[in-house]
Parts: sequence; structure tokens; C-alpha cells
Amino acid sequence: MDEYISIDQSEFQEDKYSRLRLIPWWDQAKLSGAAIMVVGAGAIGNELIKNLALLGVGRIYIFDMDSIESTNLTRSILFRMKDVGRNKAEVAAERAMEINPDIRAKAYVANIIDDVGLGFFRRMNVVLGGLDNREARLAINQSCYRVNRPWIDGAIEALSGFARVFVPGHGACYECTMTETDWKLINKRKSCALLTHQQMNEGKIPTTPTSSSVIAGIQVQEMLKLLHSDRNLPTLAGKGFVFNGLTHDSYVVEYPEKTDCMSHDIYEEIVDMPWSVSKTTIWEAAEKIREDLGESASVELDREIATYAACGCGEKKELFLPVHKLSAMELVCPRCGKQMNFESVHSFTGREPFADKTFGELGIPPLHIISGRKGMQIRHYEFTNDTQMVFEGMED
Repeated sequence: MDEYISIDQSEFQEDKYSRLRLIPWWDQAKLSGAAIMVVGAGAIGNELIKNLALLGVGRIYIFDMDSIESTNLTRSILFRMKDVGRNKAEVAAERAMEINPDIRAKAYVANIIDDVGLGFFRRMNVVLGGLDNREARLAINQSCYRVNRPWIDGAIEALSGFARVFVPGHGACYECTMTETDWKLINKRKSCALLTHQQMNEGKIPTTPTSSSVIAGIQVQEMLKLLHSDRNLPTLAGKGFVFNGLTHDSYVVEYPEKTDCMSHDIYEEIVDMPWSVSKTTIWEAAEKIREDLGESASVELDREIATYAACGCGEKKELFLPVHKLSAMELVCPRCGKQMNFESVHSFTGREPFADKTFGELGIPPLHIISGRKGMQIRHYEFTNDTQMVFEGMED
């Protein structure tokens, strides 16, 4: 009778990434050490997250404000019927870690335009977008450029789509590609603060899981090349990959760079400060900035803050939130029902009557970066003390 010999099968198993390492320029350590932000966890976002998990990307940060609907189930590999009603980002993060327990993924139910600090973008290697919103794309573009981080945009419609790579200092950025129609649509969206969820959904775009797979695959391939920048691999920086799924035509387009583009503002000097938006006041920041730059220096924000509203009937009230977050309802006079006028500001001396307010009370997100200015001299300051809170559970 044959004897059974116990053999440790693990000795014969290949490392799960061994086939990837067969690629001559591949460095798995770069992927396991990478931090990637995914904005949008819909059809494209699902494919992006799936690919990142399979590749062993160490930390994946997923942003989406929406909940899963039954229509998502035909286009989103990470979602199940039991998930309907749950937040997309939270479910996507859970499924990513099920796919690959080596990685960590965290969900953020946050508005990418207002609620994510520049310091967050600063800590990313690459940002991946799966959005159908021009205003959000523009916000990502400006944030990435300020902290000198690349981002890759993806979009689909029916069987077609495109992927575009934007790297600060290397060709066109997203704003460079925007047309007059794009700007009109953004301005229309900004002026429609009272649109209902149903009205906003009327413009939803028809998509398929096949086109999202193609476009997300190109986005992640471009991300891989950016992570291996020391290998001098060709990328689509300042260019776009256009795919026509109906005829299977595809081509690369190069976008002209606009020398006067308003997004081309890289923060050259960023100082890490032991500040937190929940505790640091306008006065405290102004004192430090005057100490560094001189008595006439001021604090500057990258957004307008609505301070007070007033009505012709004499009614007044405090607002203290970014103008972008103002809704028409908040400007209705509680006394007479008429529309109130409001004041806004983006620069502070620290001597304002509200200088004891914290930056969080102004609606500034954690880990954000503010500026100090004296004439043409500018220095940027990060609320670095927010780091642990923002990345809780993701840092070693």
C-alpha cells in the first residue's frame, strides 16, 4: 500500500503577483506603497477599484456621495442586490478588500468640490476620476495642479468613451480642454441651487459595463506608467485616448495647452503646520503669517466665504459657509420672505470681528491648505494636524 506523504503545498505556490513581475519594468513595491484616490464609484469607478485591488495597490481612497440603485447592478461589478440603498463608496471599499486582503480601501461620503482638503490630494500618487460632472472635474483639476499631482479622467457614453491624462507641467490640463459650452453648463449648474434630485437625474447618460471596462482599463494602465515614472514609459500626459465601440475605431488626440489657463497654479512652498481646522482660528493663522511675511500680510483662501446676509426690511443673519454651498433657501428673509443680499470674502487680516472663528466654522475642510500673501510674496500653510483624523485606519 502506497504511503501518503504530507507536502506543504505553499512551497509550490507562486506568489500571487509573480505573473505581473514577469513584466520587465514592473516594480510591485511601487504598487503596494501607492496611495490612489478614486473619485466616483459608479460604472467606471467600479472597474477602476476592481483593477486597483487586483494589482495590489496598497491604499485606495474612494469618494462618492450617492447610494446604490437597482440600475447600478447591470453596470457595476462590485455591487449586489442586497446593497441597494447603501452608499456606493462604502460597498466598493468593502468589496475591494474582499478581492485582495493585501490592500486597504476607505470610503468617503464627501463632496469632492468643497469637502476634501488640498493636503489629501497632496498625499496621493495619482487621482482617478469616473465622473459625469464638469464642475467636479474642474475642481479635481485645480486641486491636483496646486499640489503637483497627476490625475486621469475617464468618461463613457453608450459604447464609446475616452480617457485623458493630466500631469502638471506636462501639456494641457482639463481646463485647457474646456469649451465655451462646458463653461456655460458649469455656470448653469452653479446657478441652479434648488434643482431637485429628480431634475438633476434627467440628464443621465446611457452607459454599458463593456465601455466602462475599456476606459477604466486604459486609465489604470496609464496610472501604472505614471507610478513607474523612473522607467521613462510613454504616457498620455496632455492627451486623450478616444474609443468608438460601435466601429472599434480608437485614436489619440493631443490637446493644446493654454498659456493663460487659470488652473496652472502650482503651490511652490507648502509649510506643514500643527494646525487643525476645528481648532485653529483666523486670528491665530494671521498672526503666524504676519510673523513670517510681515505686518501687512493677509490670510487668503481659495474660495469665497459668505459672511453675513441682509434684507431691505432690516433683517440680518450670519452665514459663514462657502458661497458654493449657499442655496436660495438660505437667502430667503425669515421676516418678509424676500431675497437677502450677502457679503463674501476670501482674504482676512485677523482683525475682523469674527476672527475668533475657526476655519472649520467657515466650511474649510480638514487637511486643507491656506495661503499667506504680502504683495507678490506668497507662502502656503497646511492644516497638517488633521492628517491622522482624515486617514484614520489607513496609515501604518
